[in-house]
Amino acid sequence: MNLRWPPPPGGGSPGPYGPGNTGPRTGRPALPEPPTELLPTPHGVPLECLTTGVGDPVTVFAHGLGSGIPETRPLGSGVAGRKVFFQFRGHGRSAAPPGPWTYADLARDLRAIADLTGATRAVGMSLGAGALCRLLADSPARFDRVVFLLPAVLDTARPGAARERLTTLLDAVESGELAAIADAVAQQAPPSVRETPAAWSYFRSRIDQLIRDGLAPALGTLPDQVAVADRTALRLVRAEALVLGCRGDELHPAAVAEELAAALPRATLHVYDKPGVLWTQRADLRSRITAFLNE
Repeated sequence: MNLRWPPPPGGGSPGPYGPGNTGPRTGRPALPEPPTELLPTPHGVPLECLTTGVGDPVTVFAHGLGSGIPETRPLGSGVAGRKVFFQFRGHGRSAAPPGPWTYADLARDLRAIADLTGATRAVGMSLGAGALCRLLADSPARFDRVVFLLPAVLDTARPGAARERLTTLLDAVESGELAAIADAVAQQAPPSVRETPAAWSYFRSRIDQLIRDGLAPALGTLPDQVAVADRTALRLVRAEALVLGCRGDELHPAAVAEELAAALPRATLHVYDKPGVLWTQRADLRSRITAFLNE
């Protein structure tokens, strides 16, 4: 896909698609993102964090590989209580200690944010779902309710397509070339929506963020890692779980969602029929997550 830059007129207009907020219909720059803070952690890796809402319960949201707070924030719009969104190491303004990194490191990031904010519930998307699996394998009683959205890995390494997609994105960010970054970001949206105003709004925001903050090269080792060495460790998890997968997604195979749900003692599974659910089923995703967490 050859993206023009800046976006065409109307490229920020609202629409039904996209993982994040859309901008104004006129195509003017979107409103600035809310300010975040760098939260010191016990393991010495400051992590970028955004807190919204008030009261209890507290839910922590963990994003996917190469994405961040803007992708997870819409998922919590209807969730009661306080919502804590953060960036894993190597993403956004979070620190990037020397690699290589493993899912144990990511679980440590997630655990630190959850402990520091008093979170009793967690939502993990893609990479975040893997980190949540590892955390629960080590601490089965840590959360009361958990959501796994598009889990990508359990105890078998991710498919080669995930490695190729991430390598392309990392190389583009390292090059600093706007066109290369735009093309890599565009691959995150289904072809059917790439030319919509909502997609352009997302691309613009995502590209600006990547140019500003970059991505740590150490992230390139994660697609070869597994979340847990043995899925049977998840049999001790006490939390009520919601697992959301979809068919036809080569980066997030439906089989992983099915295997994860089977490994968890108290899991509900829902598998969408088509890929691209963050774009085409966003309202339904939010409804399911909200209903589950607000019970």
